[in-house]
Amino acid sequence: MLKKLTSEVDHFKSQTHNFRILVFTNLVYALVLPVIDIFVAAYIMRNSNDTSKVVIYQLAIYTGIPLTFLINGFLLKHFNIRKLYSTGMMLSGVSMIIMMSLKTLDLTGIAIAGITMGLSFGLYWSNRDYLALSITNDQNRNYYYGLETFIYTIIAIVVPATIGWFIQSKTGEDAKHGAYVVITCIVFAITIIASIVCFRGRFENPVQKQYIFFKFHPLWYKLLSLAMFKGLAQGFLVTAPAMLIFKILGEEGALGKAQSIGAILAAIIIYFIGRFSKPSDRIKTFSVGLVLFAVGACLNGLLFDKTGVIVFLLLLLIAKPLMDLAYFPIQLRVIDIVSRIERRGEFTYILNHEAGLYLGRLLGAGTFLVLYYAVSEDFALRYAIGIIALLQLCSIFISKKIIAQGNKIAPEKEDVEDAKVLEETAANLV
Repeated sequence: MLKKLTSEVDHFKSQTHNFRILVFTNLVYALVLPVIDIFVAAYIMRNSNDTSKVVIYQLAIYTGIPLTFLINGFLLKHFNIRKLYSTGMMLSGVSMIIMMSLKTLDLTGIAIAGITMGLSFGLYWSNRDYLALSITNDQNRNYYYGLETFIYTIIAIVVPATIGWFIQSKTGEDAKHGAYVVITCIVFAITIIASIVCFRGRFENPVQKQYIFFKFHPLWYKLLSLAMFKGLAQGFLVTAPAMLIFKILGEEGALGKAQSIGAILAAIIIYFIGRFSKPSDRIKTFSVGLVLFAVGACLNGLLFDKTGVIVFLLLLLIAKPLMDLAYFPIQLRVIDIVSRIERRGEFTYILNHEAGLYLGRLLGAGTFLVLYYAVSEDFALRYAIGIIALLQLCSIFISKKIIAQGNKIAPEKEDVEDAKVLEETAANLV
């Protein structure tokens, strides 16, 4: 066992300096992600008991993200990517401070806090995606995302349980609000530490300065459709666990416990999938994640009780990392191929990819809100996830087409550098 662990540590050490620094940066920042994803929504639920406000908050975030992706493209012309990446992380703490300072959770205040969090995520994810693309290649991306997912999953065990216990240990609404304030201060401190770690990297800005284009290779349009389906789940799935737990299970303590069920086993499985799987295994990984998500969502809809919620959260805990583990390498490989064919900078596609995600997020959140206002809150919570999960199964067929076309243009394991060859091959296929 010790020998195996030493081997895995040596494998990590064999990666490049920037690879290791980016992983360490994301490791530190990962400590705040469960707070942002789960307990901010729980805070809104506790103080308003209105699930529509949670979804509106999420829509405000998703409006800020693509706007900031666009702004980031211009900022990269003048600022080092490390500064922008660090600013994004620290803004998440600022957004929580805004939320905690609101005397009443009206729509204006929620929207301002949501937009600020969207600005944070936009700066964080746009620069993180570019750095992940620039420091990895198609052969080690499964390992990179497997390692990150392993870290995130372990943290998703400890942080929700610890915070849930901390909040539940307080008696009275004022004390519980004070607990949220303490958590916010800790989050802000962690984002500062993550920023310090980031500055140890030797990260370089994108070379190309033009990022906005309106015509792309057909392969890229296929990826945008896949991004739309991914965004469909994101539009509601980030806050769905918190809303379900408050409605069905009760308190934040239950939330922390539910998020921890089976997570250690899931983290170990996902790490080894990322460590030893090949690029050719991504469709299998993606399909398993999508099917588990659909099964959990449908069971939640059928049962809509404590058992249904816990089973859904357990399957989601495994399904979401599997989907991400396959999706991100597929996305980055398509960017590798299309950027060489069209001779454009990679950040062009990272920016444009966000448009596909945003459309899906609007449709996903919109599905919940339509069911909420047209039928009822319980109906929306019960069936919106299932509808979205079943629609997401289309992603299996789209991803197969993407990988098949990508392999025709640039076969796997072949380091194709000649853009002219790629361009001629693609022209024959279109």
